[in-house]
Amino acid sequence: MIIDSHCHLDNEKIQHRIKDIINSANKSNVKYMLTICTDNLSFGKILNILKSYENVYGTYGIHPHETNNHRELTIEKIKKQLLKHEKIIGIGESGLDFYYNHSDKKIQKSLFLKHIQSCQETSKPLIVHSRNAEKDTLDILLSEKKNKNFDVLMHCFTGSMEFAHNLLDIDCYFSASGVITFKKSKELANTFKSIPNNKILVETDSPYLSPEPLRGRVNEPCNIIHTVKFISILKETTQDNVEKFTTNNFKKLFKINIQ
Repeated sequence: MIIDSHCHLDNEKIQHRIKDIINSANKSNVKYMLTICTDNLSFGKILNILKSYENVYGTYGIHPHETNNHRELTIEKIKKQLLKHEKIIGIGESGLDFYYNHSDKKIQKSLFLKHIQSCQETSKPLIVHSRNAEKDTLDILLSEKKNKNFDVLMHCFTGSMEFAHNLLDIDCYFSASGVITFKKSKELANTFKSIPNNKILVETDSPYLSPEPLRGRVNEPCNIIHTVKFISILKETTQDNVEKFTTNNFKKLFKINIQ
């Protein structure tokens, strides 16, 4: 069994054929999916998806690109959204993106802290987006974990080996996306080779980041099998073992018992 730990089933590129996508995923042994919130409009769509599909779970959070439009977000608002469905099992995606700078850096940091504090108060895991912001991301996580511990999943991790090992020191998990299969991602592959198996999950980030040999196409959860195969070769183990440890890590992190 494989679990896609990060996809966007509400995205307009794939939402219109979601039933077929979930059926295709099932045929590829992708039995569960976590569809990730990016803003309040996204969350409304996610709630409808959760009601319709038993094997899909969800999150609530504001993507760093969207933070300019959600300046008034409060910890209480986040906590209230978490209660809207029993299958809302995480907070995010939240974090820092200084590559595009679609939102002001100060606002990104402010909302990142609110998401973190919500995790500390609810014990829900935090799904972190970090791009061109390694130092700031690490500084904030280090500081807040000293205040009160919380679980962290670094989504679509593409950072440096140094960043990864600093994050390991504070007990973070890492999700491998199709990026790891790209020919120019040798450093990233080496970084994941150095990360213990009990800290690795897999994701598609659908509809983005299709793995090789499907790069450039609209991505969907069934394509995660290419990432699993790549990791099995990288880790010198079987695909079945990769499926097992990534699934067990998902269950442990999100505190759910699924078969």
